Amino acid sequence: MSAIDDAVPGALCAPTPTRLPWLGLLALACGAFITVLTECIVAGLLPAMSRDLGISEALVGQLTTIYAVGSMLTAIPVVKLTSHLPRRPLLLAALIGFALVNSAMAWSQSYALMMVTRFLAGVAAGLLWALLAGYASRMVEPHQQGRAIAVAMLGTPLAMTIGIPLGTWLSQLIGWRWVFGLMSLLSLVLVAWARGTLPPVPGLPPQTHGRLRDVIALPGLLPVYLVMLLAVLAHNVLYTYIAPFSALSGVQASLDRLLLAFGVASVLSIVVTGALIDRWMRPLMALGSGLFLFAALAMALWPNSSAVLVGAVLAGGLGFGGAATLIQTAVARRAGEQQDLGQSLVVVGWNLAIAGGGLLGGVLLKTTGVAMLPWSLVVVLVATVAVVVPGKRAWA
Repeated sequence: MSAIDDAVPGALCAPTPTRLPWLGLLALACGAFITVLTECIVAGLLPAMSRDLGISEALVGQLTTIYAVGSMLTAIPVVKLTSHLPRRPLLLAALIGFALVNSAMAWSQSYALMMVTRFLAGVAAGLLWALLAGYASRMVEPHQQGRAIAVAMLGTPLAMTIGIPLGTWLSQLIGWRWVFGLMSLLSLVLVAWARGTLPPVPGLPPQTHGRLRDVIALPGLLPVYLVMLLAVLAHNVLYTYIAPFSALSGVQASLDRLLLAFGVASVLSIVVTGALIDRWMRPLMALGSGLFLFAALAMALWPNSSAVLVGAVLAGGLGFGGAATLIQTAVARRAGEQQDLGQSLVVVGWNLAIAGGGLLGGVLLKTTGVAMLPWSLVVVLVATVAVVVPGKRAWA
């Protein structure tokens, strides 16, 4: 395909093969990997960065906060402004953005400059997340969309289970600045890979103007967004405050293995979701929500049992791991030609739920104690199941 195809909004992609375009989808998965790693790696580098920069760990932690703010504030306007542009150059621009911002983090000595850099990283992340699922779905036939999005989303749990622990370990050997430098190099390699394997995908015609209220009003989309807000809120209450809760059952010393178990269960969930999503989307969403609810209820009833906690973490990973794939596939199917704008709403809602989970868990931890955390999950997840079960149109 020629570069001219990328520049013509009405250009058609090459005929879609019956087999999944694995190299292109894996390039998208690596894009998700780089995005999540860039966002969350600060958590593993916190003590070293605090020591070297001469600032508190709380201030270093704000480098993650400003990243999320960048995604949340800019995802929708950036997608609206670029909706008529070809998709591949935009995705490559986001990856180049990661190379630049991680390179800046590697050499910068100024905390203020780092904050600006991380905000810009959030802007790149908001753009990439808004494009990712729509790009994957456009590379395949309609009956393969769910599987394609599942492959593209595989980079998320892999970044949490492998990338962040590996980056933390490498920082102890070569220093935290080199970790950011390596992420920058990986981004550049990925740019070349994506340019060679991703087909050109046109933007919308210039006269097509998507409006948020029209997207939200599309049949079945509002329940999908509501489920996303509730499920991600519950997940982040649990994930953010798993350390104090694990202390109740005496397994805080094994927190790293507990989080690894959650990550492995999440990867397994995505694999199963990818295999079944195109035929069983609604049952998968209902089963996942039910598993997560079961896990929260078990933790609420037996907060001092280490065995229950381990089992609940595994069940929670299995229940929540495929949620992003299911939600983004549902949005891709419901939003039609406005799916990139629909996905930008996912970016904003996801980050709002992350912030809300941290806030809700913090308030409960301070006012009612750690034992009440899983009960809050039960309430939220009961509401989630109540939205999923009757939502036939949302998950069709």
